[in-house]
Amino acid sequence: MKIIGISGSLRKASYNTSLLRALVSLQPQGMEIEPIRLNGIPVYDGDDEKATGKPAAILEIDQKIRAADGVVIVTPEYNFSIPGGLKNALDWISRGKSPLKWKRMGVMGASDGPIGTARSQYHLRQTLQAHEAIIMPRPEIFVGNASKKFDAEGKLTDDDTAQRLQKWLKAFADWVEKKP
Repeated sequence: MKIIGISGSLRKASYNTSLLRALVSLQPQGMEIEPIRLNGIPVYDGDDEKATGKPAAILEIDQKIRAADGVVIVTPEYNFSIPGGLKNALDWISRGKSPLKWKRMGVMGASDGPIGTARSQYHLRQTLQAHEAIIMPRPEIFVGNASKKFDAEGKLTDDDTAQRLQKWLKAFADWVEKKP
């Protein structure tokens, strides 16, 4: 099973990029998670799109999503919502026929606040509805107090979080595979 993992954060040392790396390290047998980054994508501008088409980075992401069985987006929370870079990438991806239409998707996130990224995840779910993506409703993953769960190198050190991620990955694999 091929899964694309997208970190909504542009920072290499972000908790969300670390969370995505943890997913890769915990992926169950038969699942391959390919992490992709959103760095270097220009701000969406319809005039630019008309003049030059989609940027190469978006065309590559589009192709990878189409070839995947599912997509996981790991998002931070900025001002109670999703980061501009993630929203911008989704705006570009939506142009033409979105590769996210009918794609099985999962959403999660990490932050240093106590409730994790609950608000941004719900905003992301709303945005993905415009793509007609199919988002796994449960279980949900909200990694709060992230600075206590990752070490200075970004490695997940919290056993409870690792166990919850393993359960989530199994549920996601079943959900993508069985298409209930």
